[in-house]
Amino acid sequence: MIATKNISLARLIRWSWRSMLFLLLFSAAVATLYSFEIITIYLPWLAVSIIGTAVAFYVGFKNNSSYDRLWEARKIWGAIVNSSRAWGTYVDGFVSNLFAEHKHTDEQIHAIKKRLISWHIGWLYALRSQLLVVTTWEHANQRGHTGKRARFYQKKFGAGLVDDEVTRIELIGFLPKEEHNRLVEKVNTATQIINEQSRDLKALRRVGLIEDFRHMELMQLLCDFYEHQGKCERIKKFPLPRQYASMSRYFVNIFIFLLPFSLIP
Repeated sequence: MIATKNISLARLIRWSWRSMLFLLLFSAAVATLYSFEIITIYLPWLAVSIIGTAVAFYVGFKNNSSYDRLWEARKIWGAIVNSSRAWGTYVDGFVSNLFAEHKHTDEQIHAIKKRLISWHIGWLYALRSQLLVVTTWEHANQRGHTGKRARFYQKKFGAGLVDDEVTRIELIGFLPKEEHNRLVEKVNTATQIINEQSRDLKALRRVGLIEDFRHMELMQLLCDFYEHQGKCERIKKFPLPRQYASMSRYFVNIFIFLLPFSLIP
């Protein structure tokens, strides 16, 4: 997303200069034809204004729908942040020798806590990787100027996954070496990581480092991570219905084409 205060004129021109140039040439051509009385067609303004109203409805609906998707994604992001903080706090406070028959050293408990936190960071990287894979309806897969600019921003700013090797390298630092190669080959690595976390919690319950209540609380957080991931995948894998995008584009083009024949005379 664009995080700056305003969209600069230079950026707007980089994205839209072809459309601007076409509109300028088209309008100038129509005005020239009218000035030399080569064409004398006059379209009633009422008919064009009706099309303009339809354009306003479609574009307004697209803007509202786009903002709704953006705001839902922002809420999911916030939920992941809050649940991640809770996971760190629970792991740090729950895992202890309090209920263990065979006491562990402080170094052993610290290593267990570090492993649980590292699993979670690995899940975050894996989820990021899966969400950055470009789908068929996103700009980077389009042809023409739009697709070219989207691929440029993709490579320059990371707005989309270009090379999955980066994620694989990052995961090496957080997943156990014996599990890394197996998990990264899975279709949904993030889901498998949460499953491995649940097995870790089961093992901790078996040796008494957590008891039933703490086990249930930590498992509930894993279920929350599943829910957050599912919401992210829902946005990623379900596009804005194409009939809205296509029809608004058709109406905009028709309106642009007819406007000079009504306005210039």
